[in-house]
Amino acid sequence: MLEFTVNNRAVALDVEPEMPLLWVLRDHLDLPGTKYSCGIAVCGACTVLLDGEAVRACALPVSRVAGRQVVTIEGLAQDGLHRVQRAWIEHQVPQCGYCQTGMIMSAVALLAKNPRPSDAEIDATMSNLCRCGTYARVRKAIHALATPPAGG
Repeated sequence: MLEFTVNNRAVALDVEPEMPLLWVLRDHLDLPGTKYSCGIAVCGACTVLLDGEAVRACALPVSRVAGRQVVTIEGLAQDGLHRVQRAWIEHQVPQCGYCQTGMIMSAVALLAKNPRPSDAEIDATMSNLCRCGTYARVRKAIHALATPPAGG
């Protein structure tokens, strides 16, 4: 039995330890917001937070999350939308939207670590692939959320 927390809910599952976290989330816990795309941890559509860090769920064995906290797009906001989700809407980031759950989760992790990232830091951290090319709007939305400098 594997035990961990997903979106503030304790879960205990009897699954193969090598099963990717993505399939546990989608198929065993009915959390389809985390998307499958490449299957090799390159595109970022499957990004979730693991103890606050952005990780690619498609290549992460579920055994590595035992005793840890996972947050998916479904658990990001408790009431209404998370501030990153609101910024995505306000800055019209998504087009097709497929990559956006992973992008949002990566942005949440980035802003938690670095509340005022530069364009270079955003580009280096937001390694998610977007076929629609909304990268400029991603930067704009993240900058809109950035904490103003102290005293200013």
